[in-house]
Amino acid sequence: MTTLATARMLTRYNAWANKVMFDAVGALPEGEATRERKSLFRNMVHTLNHNYVIDLIWQAHLEGREHGFEARNTKEHPPLAELWRAQQVVDGWYIDWSDALTEDALTEAVRFTLIGGTPGVMTRGEILLHVVNHTSYHRGFVGDMFFQVPARAPTTDLPVYLREAGGKKIPVKT
Repeated sequence: MTTLATARMLTRYNAWANKVMFDAVGALPEGEATRERKSLFRNMVHTLNHNYVIDLIWQAHLEGREHGFEARNTKEHPPLAELWRAQQVVDGWYIDWSDALTEDALTEAVRFTLIGGTPGVMTRGEILLHVVNHTSYHRGFVGDMFFQVPARAPTTDLPVYLREAGGKKIPVKT
C-alpha cells in the first residue's frame, strides 16, 4: 500500500466509523444520547460535537486559513441529526482532499497555531493521521457511554471496515 492509498483509505475509514457511531447513537432510546454522564464532554452528542469541531480546526489548518474557534468544543451542541449532516460534509471534504493529494503534498509541512496559542508544524500526512486517531479516540468515549445506558457499543475497528470494504469504496452518506 502506498502512502497516498493509506491516506485515502483512512479518510474513508474515518467517515465509515463516524456513520456507524452516529447510526448507533441515533438508535438509542429517546434522551440517552444527551443524558448527562460521567465523561469529559458531558454526553454522547457533545463528545461527537468535539470531534466535529476538531475536524474543522484541522481542515482550516490544511487549507491555510483561520478556523475561528477559541476552544476545542462549543459550549452547546446541535441536535444529533443536524450534527450528523454537518459531520458528513466535513467527512466528505477529507475524502475529496485525500483523493486530490499527491505524494509531495502529503509530505508538505503545514504551520499552524493550536487553540492554546502554541505554534506547531506537521506534514499533511501527520495531520491526517492525527485527525483519524483523534476521532477514533473520542468515539471510544462515546462507546464507553453506551455501557452506561446500558447498551452494546458499535464496533468501529479498522479491520471491520476493511472486511466490509473488501477493496471497494464504501459509500458513507445516507
